[in-house]
Amino acid sequence: MSKIVGLGSESFSVAMYIANRPGFGQYPELAKLKPLESGEIAYIVANTSNHWRKVFNVYAKFLSVLRSRKNHSIQDWRSYRDDRLLQSHSTEALLFSPPEFGRSGVVHIVAGKTYAADMGLESVEWLDSWFAVDVKKALIVCPYLDYRQLSDNRIERLADLVLKFG
Repeated sequence: MSKIVGLGSESFSVAMYIANRPGFGQYPELAKLKPLESGEIAYIVANTSNHWRKVFNVYAKFLSVLRSRKNHSIQDWRSYRDDRLLQSHSTEALLFSPPEFGRSGVVHIVAGKTYAADMGLESVEWLDSWFAVDVKKALIVCPYLDYRQLSDNRIERLADLVLKFG
């Protein structure tokens, strides 16, 4: 079994897999799952490109929609991003390592068709040009975490797909 590498909570139930990681400080060499500290997202955004602002914003938007659909207390996505996203008390992770499908109660989401293809995820069934699923693995392939690719409408669709896994 490989080691889980990325940002987020040890008790994650939503795992988003992304092909790259922040390119400064401890992040390029990170070899474990690390919960973010309060203010760390702002620190990463300030020290990297606009790309990471988009990634964190889109992920927070998606999780806010998902939480509201599950009837959990909801926050504005900006508040969720700043106060909870990928912190130890959250229920999500942003992972740089390949999926480990043996963990129960986790929905695996791969961001980007190219990344999914690079991982050899051939068992997925394409629902349309944007989304694919593998029900047995609780796996979804979605557009990359970017405003144009994972638009608000597609965020809503992704939340619907996640809810089908429980």
